[in-house]
Amino acid sequence: MGKPYSLDLRKRVVAAIEGGMSRNQAAKQFGVAIGTAIGWMKRVDETGSIAPGQMGGHKPKAVSGDHAVWLSQRIKDGDFTIRGLVAELAGRGLKVDYHSVWDFVHAEKLSFKKSVAAGERDRPDVARRRTQWIKYQGRVEAERLVFIDETWTRTDMAPLRGWAPRGHRLPCQGPPRTLEDHDFPGGPAP
Repeated sequence: MGKPYSLDLRKRVVAAIEGGMSRNQAAKQFGVAIGTAIGWMKRVDETGSIAPGQMGGHKPKAVSGDHAVWLSQRIKDGDFTIRGLVAELAGRGLKVDYHSVWDFVHAEKLSFKKSVAAGERDRPDVARRRTQWIKYQGRVEAERLVFIDETWTRTDMAPLRGWAPRGHRLPCQGPPRTLEDHDFPGGPAP
């Protein structure tokens, strides 16, 4: 990041302009940009000082205090979207932008997941069958599998993305299956 011009140079440019020289002439004579000389004179007119303003520094977080406590609890309670949280905060009287909430969520050690793990994997019956299938997979002859790609399951009611703690998968509850819904990942050919 650049440094501000020295106070000595600033004083000389301002003194030349106040002495009757135009801003353009003073800028050329002292080797600074015309906009810089104009800005310095504007600063003198507004503040009475030619000292440079603060460069850099800490900017306080947009979400803090009671709002931060509420938001922290809200993201632990369940599914959310960033835009939804922005709207909920606005309803509570805090106007923040998308990136402020995004930064807050990341500071809470959550990351955006672009794929979900089926929530039904946690059901005991599904977990038991899944464990059996994983054990059985090594005995399946891959050459005998036939894949049928005309089958499908309607999943447009389930979210495809979401937030979860870093290092963890995103569990997601999709629409419950009915007797008519079938998955045919493959089966042995005769």
